[in-house]
Amino acid sequence: MKKYPSLLILILLITLSCKEDKPKEESDTETETAVLEKIANANGYENWKDVERIKFTFNVDRDSSHFERTWLWEPKTNDVVFMTHEDTISYNRKEMDSVIAKTDAGFINDKYWMLAPYQLVWDQNSFTYELTDSIQSPMGKENMNKLTIVYGDEGGYTPGDAYDFYFGDDYVIQEWVFRRGNQSEPNMVTSWEDYKSYNGLDIATMHKMGEGNFQLYFTGIEVMTE
Repeated sequence: MKKYPSLLILILLITLSCKEDKPKEESDTETETAVLEKIANANGYENWKDVERIKFTFNVDRDSSHFERTWLWEPKTNDVVFMTHEDTISYNRKEMDSVIAKTDAGFINDKYWMLAPYQLVWDQNSFTYELTDSIQSPMGKENMNKLTIVYGDEGGYTPGDAYDFYFGDDYVIQEWVFRRGNQSEPNMVTSWEDYKSYNGLDIATMHKMGEGNFQLYFTGIEVMTE
């Protein structure tokens, strides 16, 4: 299996600014969080409370190269199993040493790619945001709404990073942009497509770049509920 470290480092960095992995209490001010909750709920967030386990394989294809790793996560206990062709590691996210933390960084990244709409609710106390109506999307060149979030300058692995989410009136994400350190130029732009429902969770299983032979996608998704 051929791997491509530089691309994987970029993919990892785009989500390591995520600081919270547990849902926050809902804000008393509905107007402050309405758009975040609407995006999350458009992807079935109201059903997340019933999830006992979720299993998925994170895949990246570029040209003739392929990378994959599989995760099994029990969110209520924070037990995680990491699986590749070469290794299997089990750990609890509440009890990690420096070695496991390196593995967990991959989990944080892969989970963010799959559940970013939910992270908008879980992380809402860790970023500021701005909503722009009717702006042209970078890939499809269609008029969409844009939600820009910027993580705080302290904490996390890559503080200050920014993400632009593009979505229609149905609040379903169609494209997103990653900007390291809130720089003006994008570091990565991909689509959100091939949505599928798993026990009420609506997940974009495919992400593509506008140029080049690049695909980031999920296979083997299993959502087990109560």
